[in-house]
Amino acid sequence: MNVRAATPDDFEAITAVARDTWHDTYDELEAEVIDRTVDDWYTDDSMPLEAPGTVVLVVERDGQLVGFTHAVAQGDKADILRMYVHPDHQGEGIGSTLHDRLIAELESYDVDRIRSIDFAFNETSRAFYEGLGFEQTDTGEVEIDGEFYDEAVYTLEL
Repeated sequence: MNVRAATPDDFEAITAVARDTWHDTYDELEAEVIDRTVDDWYTDDSMPLEAPGTVVLVVERDGQLVGFTHAVAQGDKADILRMYVHPDHQGEGIGSTLHDRLIAELESYDVDRIRSIDFAFNETSRAFYEGLGFEQTDTGEVEIDGEFYDEAVYTLEL
């Protein structure tokens, strides 16, 4: 397993992992809504690799991109905006490995806490983050295709 910084050439594979993961995970959303959202949210414009405080990492296994994460550090906190492992590779320790590398990268920005935001209905995400020591500290909402969905905010104090 190889964890490395993302490059512009990775965005097609990042989008494919996001699409497959969303379709596998988010039953609450219609397939067309998922496709439009992924097309909007998983691009080099929405995940600018060179933006200050931005960390985008990918995981490769046997030459294939199987996971990625995107976080932004600002001041004393960082937000994990995206972390996905392709459904065919979940449960293999890839997410934990990716998380460990992300935390190491974010610590170089001298952050005191890291937050992750996901759909409140995503029990797998909740279990993943709580298993890594995060606690749910807040809630929010996200608008997707004109509909509002509850979000859960998980926080890890460093």
